[in-house]
Parts: sequence; structure tokens; C-alpha cells
Amino acid sequence: MAVSKLDPIDLRILDAIQRDGRITKLALAEKVGLSPTPCWMRLRKLEKAGIVTGYHASVAMRAIAPVATVLMEVTLANHRQADFDRFERVVRDVPEIVACWSVGGGVDYVLKVMARDIDAYQRLVDSLLEREIGIDRYFTYIVTKTVKDETVLPVTDLLP
Repeated sequence: MAVSKLDPIDLRILDAIQRDGRITKLALAEKVGLSPTPCWMRLRKLEKAGIVTGYHASVAMRAIAPVATVLMEVTLANHRQADFDRFERVVRDVPEIVACWSVGGGVDYVLKVMARDIDAYQRLVDSLLEREIGIDRYFTYIVTKTVKDETVLPVTDLLP
């Protein structure tokens, strides 16, 4: 399903399920102005097209245990495709790395890491360096306060 084929009802469906992934079929249909069957068919179409990729609960980690959130910039020593592939393969397998973005500019990647504390974060970095996955340099930024961490994407604001 191409972006150009999304209509205002599709966008309302996306907005509604982002805000409440447990919304009932009936409530979703009412919210977007459709009867339940066509609404559910549209949602299934969005899922099959890979636009809706899953349903998740938002967990307040600090309510469970103390946690250190760290942003890490990484620059690789070499920039061949094999170097990027090796780095990304390892990153996908490290549970403490909860997000990783390949970026343009002076660094190659920005990672979001959640660890028990700063010592645990440093042990993680040391283990990555020992694995020789091509890290040339890295910079660490400790998150001291979360100002905004939005999970609802502004789908209706981003499309023409």
C-alpha cells in the first residue's frame, strides 16, 4: 500500500491504534466513522502492507528498577558495506541497545542504550570493542532527564 493510497480514514485508523493498541473493533470503527467490518478490513490491509508493524505496551522502566539511559555516537574505522553489515548484525543481537540509527554527518551511528548503571554500560562498550566490530571511536551522552519520549507518530501531520 503506497503512501499516496492512504486516505483520511486510514490516517485516523493509524492515529487511533497508536494511541490505544488494545482498542476494540467496535470502538475503532466508531472513532474513525466506519462500520466495524470495513474498518477491520482496512486495518488488516495496513498490517499486510507493513504499515502497522506490531502492537506494544509502553513500560516505565524506572518504575521497575533503576536504569541508565545512554546515547552513544559511533564512528566505524572503515566504510565498506561489509563493515556496516557486521556492526549492524552485532547491534541487533545486544538487548541493551534498544535503538540504533545510521546517520549522515560526522558519525556513522547513534545508539540508545539502557543499562543497569554506568558501570554496566561501560562493560557493554568494552565487550563491543573486544569483539572487534569496526568501532573506531565512540562518544557517550548520559541522559539526565527525559523531556519527551513520544511513541505516537504524527501521521496526519507528516503527510500532504
